[in-house]
Amino acid sequence: MISSIGLLDLERANRGLSQRHKRLLASFVDAVLLTFSLLTAFYLRLGEGGLGAAADLWWLLPAVPATALPVFVFLGLYRTVLLYAGSKAFMEICKAVTIQALLLAALALLAIGNSLPLSLFIIYWLTSLVLIVGVRFATQASLRSAMRGRHSSRRVIIYGAGSAGVELARVLLDGCEIEPVAFIDDKRGFHGGEILGLEVYPRSALGSLILRHNVSQVLLAIPSASVERRNELLTLLERYPVQVKTVPSLHELVWERASVAQIRDVDIEDLLGREPVAPDRGLMAVCVTGKHVLITGAGGSIGSELARQILTLQPIQLVLFESSEYALYQIERELQKFQSARAGEIRKTEIVPVLGSVTDPAALEAVFRAFPIDTVYHAAAYKHVPLVEQNPAAGAYNNVFGTMFTARAAMTAKVRTFILISTDKAVRPTNIMGASKRMAEMVLQGLARHEEVLQRLIKRYQPTCFSIVRFGNVLGSSGSVVPLFREQIRAKGPVTVTHKQVIRYFMTIPEAAQLVIQAGAMGKGGDVFVLDMGEPVRIYDLACRMIALSGLTVRDEDNPEGDIEIEFTGLRPGEKLFEELLIGSNVTTTDHPRIMRANESALPWVQLVGILEQLERACRRRDTDTVCALLRQAVSEYQPQCGIRDQVWLATSQAG
Repeated sequence: MISSIGLLDLERANRGLSQRHKRLLASFVDAVLLTFSLLTAFYLRLGEGGLGAAADLWWLLPAVPATALPVFVFLGLYRTVLLYAGSKAFMEICKAVTIQALLLAALALLAIGNSLPLSLFIIYWLTSLVLIVGVRFATQASLRSAMRGRHSSRRVIIYGAGSAGVELARVLLDGCEIEPVAFIDDKRGFHGGEILGLEVYPRSALGSLILRHNVSQVLLAIPSASVERRNELLTLLERYPVQVKTVPSLHELVWERASVAQIRDVDIEDLLGREPVAPDRGLMAVCVTGKHVLITGAGGSIGSELARQILTLQPIQLVLFESSEYALYQIERELQKFQSARAGEIRKTEIVPVLGSVTDPAALEAVFRAFPIDTVYHAAAYKHVPLVEQNPAAGAYNNVFGTMFTARAAMTAKVRTFILISTDKAVRPTNIMGASKRMAEMVLQGLARHEEVLQRLIKRYQPTCFSIVRFGNVLGSSGSVVPLFREQIRAKGPVTVTHKQVIRYFMTIPEAAQLVIQAGAMGKGGDVFVLDMGEPVRIYDLACRMIALSGLTVRDEDNPEGDIEIEFTGLRPGEKLFEELLIGSNVTTTDHPRIMRANESALPWVQLVGILEQLERACRRRDTDTVCALLRQAVSEYQPQCGIRDQVWLATSQAG
């Protein structure tokens, strides 16, 4: 109790002093310590009798601060904030003390010759070093301890005693708000050892350490670990009442120049994904390297990740086409920053941000005239199921005609490759978003067949190779459940799940983008590529896991004292319990283990054109009923689950 009060008094005194007074106090303490060091050196080297014999040398005592303080000031020892002084500051102290000891020895040599033994000054140097460094270190430790007590610092365990864990511990030990108490590591050779004063334990000691030290968080410092290993560790940590955080992933370390000392929430996105198959560098380069590439919807989740990965493949030019000014600004700034940081490592790509909408044919034609585009990745779409369900005209026009206008502009410009980013919701759709995306697929399938006819009729005709890549949910995208759950957990719930049995396929955004690029390189015209999404995930289980990894428990009938309740809200308009990726069973493999080719039928182009003309007029009139009827006519598998109408456009029409 007394020591605690003393530490708090020390910390209050430190906060109450101005910087000038702190420097004066530090210089006074240094003068006293150095003078004491010289007296100690005389005593240890000459003994009590020697002190009397060396009475004519007492003038050296005032010479100590006279030589030390100018050196200490010149080397900046008093500019360092003691509370945050690190190893570099202590190295500067060692240098300053050494220089001062040499000056004092030189002064004595000039004044009285070599009558004093050299060992006297060596003892003085060692004593000075121990006292100056020791007092500073002890004061720093006391101040940090006092501040931790005042701020109620969180005690944490670092899982991983490798380089990332050591760097993380070093940063935390320099601060006051988070106090690391131990390392956990699976390597037996580390067990029982100490790193930065923290003991390394096996994982079996985790439970007892949490109880003994009242630990509130476990920090995963294993950025290079495989998905399987991270999953295994999280399953282990879910049993304990601690919050689990982690350091940035390898993807973030590369792209954002992040530091392993930056702590953040666990990336459920990484944990639900699989260990990615190493990309085929040949396939990745086919449509990108040395080419002019255009990405529509470049500011969205998939579009922006495509832009990141494509930039590393060194195209000549990358055109970013986006309707959102802020999203376009963000991705263009990020890519420029990435490219600047790696100047000299990769060939410089011209990055061209273009603000525009895919529903504006004139804007699209202007872009294709201005730039010699070789490859188009069409990621622009309205994807949020409930919003599109309530706005069918807007959703259908953007998804169907945005695709058609972009494809036609590409054909006119003789673009070699066009890849449409599609969705599993286009398979036997139950909502407007899925039906409109299926119709967008049919537009490309029809154009591909139309191109084949032209190629047969016109010699040297260069067709555009249209391909479609279909996959399920990507984690972390706009509208994804993961950021929603995280926000609800921070607000202490409730966490909302539509249905206890609803399941979804998930894929990480980086993996999806890599597979899209590779699939596009395998296209022959009209292909529908389907990505292997792995095992489906039950959304209820995902919610429970995220709550557990936040150090909280689910409140339900079995645990009425739990922290957060899971509330079931019911399926939203047009939402399925289960998603599918294939319309039929006619599917073949490709050279890539996670990319399949589906052979699916589509309406004849002549019939589809008639429906498209009617659909465009209906969308422009905001005729919701006709839009829905035409989508049902074109997409035979479309079975709407509800009678929701475009409330916004319908109200506008009625008001008119």
